[in-house]
Amino acid sequence: MSRSGPAPDLVVVGAGTMGAWTALRALEGGRTTLLLDAYGAGHSRATSGDETRIIRSSHGPDAFYSRWAREARDAWIELGTGLEKPIFVPCGAAWFAHREGAFDDQSVATLRSLDIPVEKLSPDDARTRWPGLRTDDLAFVVHEPEAGVLMARRGVQAVVRRFSDGGGGFELARVRPGAASGRRLADVVTDGGERISASEFVFAAGPWLPALFPDVLGGVVNVTKQDVLFFGPGAADDRWDAARFPCWVDYDLAYYGIPAVDGRGVKCAPDTYGGPFDPDDGDRLVDAETIRLAREYMAVRMPDLASRPIVETRVCQYEATPDTHFVIDRHPDFDNVWLVGGGSGHGYKHGPMIGGYVVDRLNGVPTGPGGERFSIARPRELRVGLRSGADTLAKATHH
Repeated sequence: MSRSGPAPDLVVVGAGTMGAWTALRALEGGRTTLLLDAYGAGHSRATSGDETRIIRSSHGPDAFYSRWAREARDAWIELGTGLEKPIFVPCGAAWFAHREGAFDDQSVATLRSLDIPVEKLSPDDARTRWPGLRTDDLAFVVHEPEAGVLMARRGVQAVVRRFSDGGGGFELARVRPGAASGRRLADVVTDGGERISASEFVFAAGPWLPALFPDVLGGVVNVTKQDVLFFGPGAADDRWDAARFPCWVDYDLAYYGIPAVDGRGVKCAPDTYGGPFDPDDGDRLVDAETIRLAREYMAVRMPDLASRPIVETRVCQYEATPDTHFVIDRHPDFDNVWLVGGGSGHGYKHGPMIGGYVVDRLNGVPTGPGGERFSIARPRELRVGLRSGADTLAKATHH
């Protein structure tokens, strides 16, 4: 059953940060655009759900992502202007560096070359600035004073609301690729059998993307379970509030976290990959082993929180590529289909830039420097060093 009425110029499948910003940028560029999502914007199964994400510009020596993150920060701030509740919370971000010359140190040089504010603190200075932080095992702390927190669910919903208010169409629908005519996809098909036609299609379906295109993305995008915990500080203990404590990344120990925002606890999450996960039917329950290891980590870095109660939990997912670079590329069999995904744990903040980049590709603009990293066909070497995890943590707990 085909839908009646004129077909949109563009159908975007998936209303997470990548799909929502793509739809908005396409609408702003003059395309009639229909945005589809199976569960709605900011829903609890989405990788762009949950409450908070870090936005920071540190990406080691990779100036491309650093520039993107800085420009994306401006777009998120502009999006939140005039809203009752903020989307960007300016608390800064701290990187706990264990050695000279590693990712953290490389980030300092990159940010300074781009005139992005950054400072390198001694362990004693960091401990004085943020009481309760253990730093005696660190070489130094990198601080990005203009980094902070993005309110993830709220942000995606705000993007979709601006898109809808501007005349874009947003509907609840689970779809799959439909009929093809040569090298063009003619339509997508809903679970109810309705066919939705368009001139072009962007599939930005997050953890559902590899299942929609297994022959193309199988092995390129892998979906894993990621547990998130919120530790509850003691009564009247405001040391961990966003007004007084930064986001943090403990790169070598493979943990990251976010200070208390909106009355929630202190977010702490492992950056190691969990097991394979079904985003539709997987139970969103954290593992007991995750809790045990997180308490071990907090005993290393924030001892006063280690034995505090866990007041909330979340289960999200990574959809990660082997080298952690995104997939933003034309489908090899269809000239009018683009695949956008593989957020790899750092994609949320880049949403505004990804959306603009995709629309540029739709308009035939060349990729420019750095864009080759997003190719589906390019060999992707495994970068296991990004998440060292348990071995390094074991050494730290016996320091």
